[in-house]
Amino acid sequence: MSTASTSQPANHGVLSGLTDAVADWGGVILNSLVVTGDLSMFAYRTLSWLFWRLPKKETLLPNFYQVGVLSLPVIALTGTFIGMVLAVQAFFTFKDLGLETRLGAVINMSLVRELGPVLAATMLAGRVGAAMAAELGTMRVTEQIDALDSMGADPIHYLVVPRLLACIFLIPTLTIMADFMGVVGGYFYSVVILKIDMHHYWTNSEKFVDAFDFFSGIIKSFFFGGAIALVSCYRGFNCTPGAEGVGRAATAAFVWSFVLILAIDLFLGNVMYSTYYKLFPDAIKHF
Repeated sequence: MSTASTSQPANHGVLSGLTDAVADWGGVILNSLVVTGDLSMFAYRTLSWLFWRLPKKETLLPNFYQVGVLSLPVIALTGTFIGMVLAVQAFFTFKDLGLETRLGAVINMSLVRELGPVLAATMLAGRVGAAMAAELGTMRVTEQIDALDSMGADPIHYLVVPRLLACIFLIPTLTIMADFMGVVGGYFYSVVILKIDMHHYWTNSEKFVDAFDFFSGIIKSFFFGGAIALVSCYRGFNCTPGAEGVGRAATAAFVWSFVLILAIDLFLGNVMYSTYYKLFPDAIKHF
């Protein structure tokens, strides 16, 4: 009698725990679907304004300055160090293989294909995206967005569209800056400090890095900028009340922007390079 009474509560506890786990996972999935749909509608409303009416320059120029000009120093600095780090990490492996003169090809190809665009987008998400979410979240908490709506001004057209345009049009410039400074940093460390022959360094770079590598990174950067702006503005618009809600919005904006950057990079990389090799099957590359 006592054994049956003890086994029944144990079984009930297992079933209850399993039910709670299923309910938690179901809640996460439903919440993800709701957020995805809400974000899609937010993006649709934002993009529709691009075909309906563009914002005035009085709202565009401050955002262009904030996104582009103020981001250049940190992009240039991090790009330089990324190029140096690549030189340090790859040199000893290539030296053991007797291929240290190929170091320039590896550094410059990695920069213009992947690291330059991803680095610029990550810095933009951390410096600009989080700031956008915090600023718009504060406006939501203090009811400034509601005030704009009550005055007849569309908050998305006035607040989101200028930030979206600034991110889309200026992130290619930031990507070029990251590429350039990374190439300079890699060249300086490889040739000046590691004493690699400069002629072979640039000859191998020219041989293995072509225009498609460079422009593929630029094309991907447009999508990165759009994703950063939309996610950051969405998190700010849907900020929960209080200082804690603003902080969560800024954190979520950076985290989800970074995840989207990597996902978009994976998808576009596969599409562009598979298309490239279908069009040019005789192209010689070393991945």
